Amino acid sequence: MHHPGPPRFVAAGDEIELAPRDPDPTASYRWQLVQLPEDSNTAVGDDPVEQLVPDVPGTYVAELTAPDGPHRLTVRAFPSELSPAGVAGSSGVSGRRSGQVSGGISGGRSGGVSGSGSYGELGTREKGEGGRPRLTLTPVVEGDDAVVRADPQPHPNATETADDLAVEFLLDDRDDVDPGAVTVGERELRVPIEAVGDRLRVHAVAVGEDGYSVADAAEFERDEEPLATDGGTAVQTGGTVTASQPYHPPEWAEESVIYEIYIRTFGGDEGEAFDAIVDRLDYIESLGVDTIWLTPVLQNDHAPHGYNIVDFLSIADDLGTREDYERFIDAAHDRGIKVLFDLVCNHSARTHPHFQAAVNDKSSEYRDWYEWRGDTEPETYFEWEHIANFNFDHLPVRRYLLDAVEKWQPLVDGFRCDMAWAVPNNFWREIHDYCNEADDDFLLLDETIPYIADFQAGLFDMHFDSTLYFSLRQVGNGEDAETVLDAIDEREEAGFPDHASFMVYAENHDETRYIVDYGREAAEAAAAATFTLPGAPMIYAGQEFGQRGRRDELAWDHADDELREYFGSLADVRKGTAALSTDGEVRRVDYTVEDGWDDRVVAYARATADEAVVVVLNFGEEPATVSVPEEAADRDIIADENVGADGGAVTVDSAVVLPADSLVR
Repeated sequence: MHHPGPPRFVAAGDEIELAPRDPDPTASYRWQLVQLPEDSNTAVGDDPVEQLVPDVPGTYVAELTAPDGPHRLTVRAFPSELSPAGVAGSSGVSGRRSGQVSGGISGGRSGGVSGSGSYGELGTREKGEGGRPRLTLTPVVEGDDAVVRADPQPHPNATETADDLAVEFLLDDRDDVDPGAVTVGERELRVPIEAVGDRLRVHAVAVGEDGYSVADAAEFERDEEPLATDGGTAVQTGGTVTASQPYHPPEWAEESVIYEIYIRTFGGDEGEAFDAIVDRLDYIESLGVDTIWLTPVLQNDHAPHGYNIVDFLSIADDLGTREDYERFIDAAHDRGIKVLFDLVCNHSARTHPHFQAAVNDKSSEYRDWYEWRGDTEPETYFEWEHIANFNFDHLPVRRYLLDAVEKWQPLVDGFRCDMAWAVPNNFWREIHDYCNEADDDFLLLDETIPYIADFQAGLFDMHFDSTLYFSLRQVGNGEDAETVLDAIDEREEAGFPDHASFMVYAENHDETRYIVDYGREAAEAAAAATFTLPGAPMIYAGQEFGQRGRRDELAWDHADDELREYFGSLADVRKGTAALSTDGEVRRVDYTVEDGWDDRVVAYARATADEAVVVVLNFGEEPATVSVPEEAADRDIIADENVGADGGAVTVDSAVVLPADSLVR
């Protein structure tokens, strides 16, 4: 089905891509605007992939004529001054080729549904000192109704309250629902279950004086029961309707411990890389790891990192065969370990046969597969000389990459999405929906630096927390250790909703080793930060035993066993402590550094309704003596030892986690 996907929320002046899904490159597609505001002069062209730029606030409806019939896409546009791109705390825009589009909403009706407030009223307000509000939708089946409840929250720096925020709802154009059956209140949308067809999807944003939120979605799906027989006639018995939150991450991912393997340095002879990992799965499991991310495994050019791909449908010869790869996946799954595939969509290697054809012959059918800055020079980023950027306006490119997604998705548990900012949002949204339809526990993890809050709106389930990463580096370099808590606060300030999920890390294959830059003690503290702050901690293979080379062969024979045991203890504490789970909130606490460097130490609490702990990190080279809240015990559960000092203080070498159940929220 070629439907272009869910309705969109934008601001006037923002660009949004229109493209058919699951495209047939040999077919004909045509866009036209069948509804737009009275004073709008915007238009779209005749290509299968077009860019729509709403020029005034209001409701726009674009219609796609495709081989399987017409499909409509509703776009709601806010006044330009409410665009998140210009709001404090926004993650900003990475440019057209990133596909980044700011969210938004307008007043009026689309599909017969609108929410409280209107763009006319909100657009006349003076901008405050806050930023984007946030929104979470909760769907429930209540009696004979499907109900969506909205929980809008103001920006943490805003003067407005939750009561000041408007909520705007849109029905999904793909669903067959009578708009006349829908009732919309200030914080609620209600539909009789009998009016719900196979599926009902509801989308919404919160709107405040300084912008509008990242969109959230709620979904109801009818599970038809088997046909019954009535006098020899088959009749449908109705089935049940289940509710879900499609923009929430899979539960397993939120609580995971991820292990990145730079595959060509992990071990094994030529063609035996996967077998080498299988041989060390017991070791990996002993670290508390339950998710493995491999750098790219596809056929590539000379670069050992593998990101310059020459064949998106074949396993690299130097790593092994597809059978070897599948044997590794099966062995991991047998241990309960999930596998992430590194998905590269922005570019191919310049040695890819299609690029070679295009660069050698301007009349080649593959010329339109790439973006060009000259006759023989493709567009690329950072002057990378071995890659060429794909042209996503060209349907064969989309088809080729979607074929790759369809080939590898059934084998693995998620995609780590390379250079997510450099691929159109709309394409990621299609991949997300495809993978979610195939497996609602499938994970899409974005690599985006800096992170972009709008990527939470049905594009990705988990995000690289590059903000915390850079904060850990700053602290290692001498900045105040409180910076790590500021990084956590930044998630709300950037507009991420409470249900957003993050991968947290101190190093990866693109950066120098933390221990090399900042020393052993700081490296232990940084690791403890990733295991005790909200997010899924990631270990870069070798980090756990003191590897010093960024992409060197792993020095297994020189491993620091004491450091490795420390990482295993961190994983055990995280998985065995409810307060450190996704449900545990972060609280700042009062503490005093009695002995040591004040700016090298930070303390905070994590708490659920039933359990709390106090965490103290020391990035300094020498132990620190720290007074902590009296509710905290003096037993460190990382080392399982007493760390009490005189006067109710504790001694902290690099990190301690102290039970403090009287601090429960």
